[in-house]
Amino acid sequence: MKPASEERITLHGFNNLTKTLSFNMYDICYTKTREEREAYIEYIDGQYNADRLTSILKNVSDIIGAHVLNIAKQDYVPQGASVTVLVSEGPIVEVPDESYDESPGPLPDSVVLQLDKSHITVHTYPEYHPDEGISTFRADIDVSTCGEISPLKALNYLIHSFDTDIMTIDYRIRGFTRDINGHKLFIDHEIGSIQNYIPDEVQELYHMIDVNVYQENIFHTKCKLKEFDLDNYLFGYTKDKLSAREQQEITERLKLEMDEIYYGKNIDRS
Repeated sequence: MKPASEERITLHGFNNLTKTLSFNMYDICYTKTREEREAYIEYIDGQYNADRLTSILKNVSDIIGAHVLNIAKQDYVPQGASVTVLVSEGPIVEVPDESYDESPGPLPDSVVLQLDKSHITVHTYPEYHPDEGISTFRADIDVSTCGEISPLKALNYLIHSFDTDIMTIDYRIRGFTRDINGHKLFIDHEIGSIQNYIPDEVQELYHMIDVNVYQENIFHTKCKLKEFDLDNYLFGYTKDKLSAREQQEITERLKLEMDEIYYGKNIDRS
């Protein structure tokens, strides 16, 4: 429930709570040969190079109402990229009402840069199985803010910015601030689950698991696509080019890879 302006807690000085959203996504692909794997990695590097990632992080800054202080970006050889944006809360006169809602955040129509003492980072990790059958692209994004702005408002946009088979999402509040009477406040808003910040139409597409530690203000949600179409996991050709047995074997390998990432452990299906 959103508190009215007269019900908001008056703080003693600056809001010192640190709120961190960690968004971890995976894209899985079957690459039969070394040439296919190299082509997939090249494609991923082109899709998620430092310039495009910088654009995504700038939009995140806009959504959470932040002022960009500095941007550092780097494309790596042979693959991968990193971007770090140093941000500040900026000249916010009033606390945005939506900061208190357990609801999905917006998708930006334009970019207006304004974030201090906070940061947004992204690192990409193209990876492949030693026998070259499975290739995996991972991107890790951290949105860490101090004060009243909420990084959760960027979650909806981040989900829509990546072609995601599996998502691992963490949200944690650290430190404390004080009210005018000196009492410590270890959280300044209600939250039941990260899922409350994911749109219904997205939730319908994924299996979801929550692992929350409410007394520590730690929230964790894992998501895996429900529907599986082999054509979406082949690079450069479609499943009609494969025999029925090949389709079955590749499907089993891909689903095993996705299950192991989703559950965070190796699975023996022998």
